[in-house]
Amino acid sequence: MSAGIVLLAGEFPSTAILYNYLKPRFPLRAVVIESRPPRLALVRNRLRKLGLAKVFGQLCFRSLAVPILTLSSRSRLRQIEKEFALDRTPIPAGEITRVDSVNSSASIAALQEIAPQVVLVNGTRIISSQVLRTVAARFINLHGGITPLYRGVHGAYWALVQRQPQHCGVTIHRVDEGIDTGAVLAQASIFPTARDNFITYQLLQVAAGLPLLDRVLSEMLQGREPSSPPLSGESRLWTHPTLFEYLRYRRWGVK
Repeated sequence: MSAGIVLLAGEFPSTAILYNYLKPRFPLRAVVIESRPPRLALVRNRLRKLGLAKVFGQLCFRSLAVPILTLSSRSRLRQIEKEFALDRTPIPAGEITRVDSVNSSASIAALQEIAPQVVLVNGTRIISSQVLRTVAARFINLHGGITPLYRGVHGAYWALVQRQPQHCGVTIHRVDEGIDTGAVLAQASIFPTARDNFITYQLLQVAAGLPLLDRVLSEMLQGREPSSPPLSGESRLWTHPTLFEYLRYRRWGVK
């Protein structure tokens, strides 16, 4: 019997969507979900990397703009879910193995016990080299952006800011020790409408990524290695916008 797939994920609505899509189609052996990192630890880490002004602007965006955008996007989110048959039904509690971190000993033990062929990653911390070597599985990531150009977060949003709508999309790539630097397996574009914004781009990316997963996982479970030639261009790691950036780019028409 195939060793199947493990979904290794963060606590996000997209994780439930992935579970409900994969469960009837593939041998999904387990769902391992890590706890969200403490907010204070995240802020400290960003302060060290980005500086006070940048992090303050990001916090303003998250606390002021995002709630407003989320509230105003409810109708459009429901429309996208209906159009692409996205199912947010919560994952049954009995099918979830909860760990503090994907890099914890509990996470490693769960992966070793199951010994999957493929580990599908969604919204976790950076995975350590120890975890990547702990089983003979291939680790793949559903990434909200076109790599290697748009690594990090909010790739569709930043592609629109950069006036590159042709690079507004989603990537499935191998996971290595870098940040979204693994080999590209498949990519697809999304086509936002005038009703879409920072919040809905992410759901459109998930919807575009599901058919890619069908193909990539089918090939991998049969022992093949899908591939897609990476795009040429500057590889850049993107982070969250600040409130001031968002307001400036919104005047340019990027919501």
